[in-house]
Amino acid sequence: MTTVQLEYIVAVDTYRSFVIAAEKCFVTQPTLSMQIQKLEDELGIKLFDRSKLPVVPTEIGIAVISQARIILKENARIREIIADQKKEVQGNLKVGIIPTLAPYLLPRILTGFMKKYPKVKLEIWEYPTEQIIHQLKQELLDCGLLATPLHNPHLEEHPLFYESFVVYAAKSNPLYEKKVVKAEELELKDVWLLNEGHCMRNQVLNICKDKFTMGEHKNLEYNTGSVETLKRMVDLNEGYTILPELSLQDLSTRQLNMVRYFKSPEPVREISLVTHRHFIKQALIEAFKKEILAHVPEKTKVQKNKKVIEIDI
Repeated sequence: MTTVQLEYIVAVDTYRSFVIAAEKCFVTQPTLSMQIQKLEDELGIKLFDRSKLPVVPTEIGIAVISQARIILKENARIREIIADQKKEVQGNLKVGIIPTLAPYLLPRILTGFMKKYPKVKLEIWEYPTEQIIHQLKQELLDCGLLATPLHNPHLEEHPLFYESFVVYAAKSNPLYEKKVVKAEELELKDVWLLNEGHCMRNQVLNICKDKFTMGEHKNLEYNTGSVETLKRMVDLNEGYTILPELSLQDLSTRQLNMVRYFKSPEPVREISLVTHRHFIKQALIEAFKKEILAHVPEKTKVQKNKKVIEIDI
């Protein structure tokens, strides 16, 4: 039994395909299949049911593959121990981040992080929350940056900061005349929302849960996954939207005059660095976490007088 064979069976379990697993392991499919067959012969069991598509592990295969994942993690920790001893931060870091956070956080941190740690290769994907969770559980990502709490027993959450939600209202909307906004003053008929599948949409609805003044809906239903599009819809039309505070950084003076904060306790989204419960690459992830905290406003690091809004995924 070799670690390479264990890597191969974990890859097949992850991708449920011998062809894709071989591609991800940078070997030919016959090579991968032969090594898995050797392992099955040595153990005297079948690890996969090859008669099904996609391929699935057998009952005993599930237990063996679970143990293989643990062995590979512990094997990787040896390199972590050596890197920590040498005070080196190096290697690949695969990060998933939600689209409503990426354009406002990543430009602040990436250049500085890469200069500080030239031996690190960052691989970043923008995914919705559910896809990040899935890929963390499958160990296709090392960590995720997303809104929490997730209440998922397989994942470890490391809260970083608390980002306020704000109202962005057109001059024609009654909310524009307010100094601060109360949740019960929001009207469903006037709001521009992200489309379904975005956790921020759920949070916005939760801010106003059971408090919307139900009226006639707009006769235009616009589905978007972009916070920037929401701003433009308010700029060029009527109504209002709710934005995360980091998205205000590039607004003009005119646009900033359209921003209204909520009455205390402010509704916020808790942004966390999320890992698999048994994650590795601790030094890398810790360095990435420190870089983020160095570039977010100090006031966001305190939870006092703030209300964390659930995401209900």
